Amino acid sequence: MSNPCILCVAITGSLPTKANNPAVPITVSEQIESTHEAFEAGASICHAHVRNDDQTPSSDPEKFAALKEGLEKHCPGMILQFSTGGRSGAGKTRGGMLPLQPDMASLSVGSNNFPTRVYENPPDLVDWLASEMRTHHITPEVEAFDLSHILQAIRLHREGALYGKLYVQFVMGVQNAMPADKEVFDLYVDLVKRRAPEANWCAAGIGANQLVVNEWAIAAGGHTRTGLEDNVRLDRQTLAPSNAALIRRAAELCDKYERPVATWQQAREILDVPLRG
Repeated sequence: MSNPCILCVAITGSLPTKANNPAVPITVSEQIESTHEAFEAGASICHAHVRNDDQTPSSDPEKFAALKEGLEKHCPGMILQFSTGGRSGAGKTRGGMLPLQPDMASLSVGSNNFPTRVYENPPDLVDWLASEMRTHHITPEVEAFDLSHILQAIRLHREGALYGKLYVQFVMGVQNAMPADKEVFDLYVDLVKRRAPEANWCAAGIGANQLVVNEWAIAAGGHTRTGLEDNVRLDRQTLAPSNAALIRRAAELCDKYERPVATWQQAREILDVPLRG
């Protein structure tokens, strides 16, 4: 076996609630417990959002600080990746947690349609978020919802606007954005390999597309993301009992394609994200 596969767990997101699946972790303590279980199952990155008590999304830096403290205690070495997504706030509030210096943070470098609205990422906000990440030595995880986002990420990295090693995640299956299409996926992979051979890439599938995109990514030699943020089910009839269950399913695919699941140490080496302090 070679070429370890990094498994990222997207623990809660902004949309799923306990009405969708009681296993969705909402409070900071629930998120810490759920992430710890996923960490033990093989996740080496935690993609984190925070919520208010009524389950609505939040960008409250104090909540992120409490989550970071708990995860560093209970999941030592795990890469912590905070979301700067637009559902949790508007404008610069989306980056209010960046001074906490997580290892990584999500960064959307362009706008696109979502199911019922436009996901707005204007150039001035992208530039500000990228600048904050450089200031605090945070590696961006570029969330690409469209082909143009991949090309933009490569350009920004070459110009020195993005801190650290380039890491691009293909997000497929969001309604009105890029569908989970194998021909498009193959194009994305080939494009990154040719235009940015130094980059690492990951793929995430939304809803019922999660498992198939996990398999495409693992089979093609990339990394992958799973978790209750993106999909609350194991199949049409069965709710996922935990984030760890979805990580274990991805780990089984790694076995199928003879790829070891990356340890947190290997993930940090691959992405060039050293431990702080």
